[in-house]
Amino acid sequence: EPEADHDDGHAGHHAEPIIPPWLCIPFALMLLSIALMPFINEHFWELHFPDFAFGLASLMITYYLLAFGDYGRHQMLHVGLEYYAFIALIGSLFVTSGGILIDVRAAPRPIVNVALLASGAVLANIVGTTGASVLLIRPFMRINRERLHPLHIVFFIFIVSNCGGALTPIGDPPLYLGFLRGVPFFWTLAHLWLPWLVCVSLLLSVFYVVDTALARRREDSPVALLLPEVERVPGGLPVQFKGYGAMVLLALVVGFVFLDPLIASLAEGRAPWLSALVGIPVGPTMQILTALLAMRLAGRDIHKANGFTLFPVKEVGFLFVGIFATMAPALAFLAAHGKDLPLHGPGHYYFGTGGLSGFLDNAPTYLNFLQAAFSAQDLSLTPDNVRTFLDASQTPGGPAILGAISLGAVFFGAMTYIGNGPNFMVKSIAEASGLRMPSFFGYLLYSGLILLPILVMVWAIFLR
Repeated sequence: EPEADHDDGHAGHHAEPIIPPWLCIPFALMLLSIALMPFINEHFWELHFPDFAFGLASLMITYYLLAFGDYGRHQMLHVGLEYYAFIALIGSLFVTSGGILIDVRAAPRPIVNVALLASGAVLANIVGTTGASVLLIRPFMRINRERLHPLHIVFFIFIVSNCGGALTPIGDPPLYLGFLRGVPFFWTLAHLWLPWLVCVSLLLSVFYVVDTALARRREDSPVALLLPEVERVPGGLPVQFKGYGAMVLLALVVGFVFLDPLIASLAEGRAPWLSALVGIPVGPTMQILTALLAMRLAGRDIHKANGFTLFPVKEVGFLFVGIFATMAPALAFLAAHGKDLPLHGPGHYYFGTGGLSGFLDNAPTYLNFLQAAFSAQDLSLTPDNVRTFLDASQTPGGPAILGAISLGAVFFGAMTYIGNGPNFMVKSIAEASGLRMPSFFGYLLYSGLILLPILVMVWAIFLR
């Protein structure tokens, strides 16, 4: 057989193999395990979910290595590096933010909750949806400790952990990948601010109605027993912060996101001596070292007030080992057949990208649909061609299609617990505080009833 071109990103002695659809079965089993096992035997699942994740991951990795040779080794190495970057960012933001205490001195009124969620939607574009989520979830729960309801957390995931981060490449990983491939940094802010504003405003409006109804019920919550009190100094501002050193370290964690692209850029230009570092995950490694420093320096009183434990990041880390490994053939199948999909206009790309982003990693889904859009124009996905694609005079539908793909990847990531990294993290933090969160299907029911109609409205207004 012909030898694969080493420049195409698939090193090895054989051409890229055809991925059979049945290889997606382990991924389906992983999703079904997360969805059904807590129903079947919750205690057994709590003890053995790492075994499920590592078992299915091991099966997939072994098959790839034995069946696909050099291609399989290259793909699993790529998956490993992606997972390392993912868990480094998620874990570092979680650990670092655990050393920051945000104390909001306000009564648990619906308008206060709306203001906090709206602030989180803006903050998500500055420190990412993960950073905003881990910073604000505990203050949000603490304000509502006497009447905390699962719907509070569901709306938090909708707004802060997902839809809020649609305006900058920092906000959500799909947009960051677009930035790396040539989409201007402020393009999303300039072109998507109105759909973002409509989506977030509608979600906040629905939340206000729901929270007002919950406030009238005034039911005591068991979470009140598991969220420690915060020692307060009389007087002062209504919002107070502790842990300024951790804030500096949090900014470093966010800044290290750009370290590897900077090294690659310098290696191609003024500093060719840096070429030895290209492809090595320097940024994620620095994030982990920063998190270790934050753990060392964090005040015990702040950790106690935050109810900080490492279990949420452990749960996310273990489960996503299985998700990342078993997801590889599903994404490869999509990449191979994406250009054959019947996609004809922004609406198709919006719902196509969104439908898969709720169950697959929304970052590679974004790239695959973007590649499909470029292939339809006989363009390769390069920075020069991105500029051509975004020039309406050269590619009339290009800007609308990129906007549709971007919105679909970010907004629909909120449809399930696994659609975006922060979702499961927030769920785990809430459950560690004593709140019983909806099951996988229970959450999907909420997102289908509340979020999906709003996302359809966004399509009807902006993308038809």
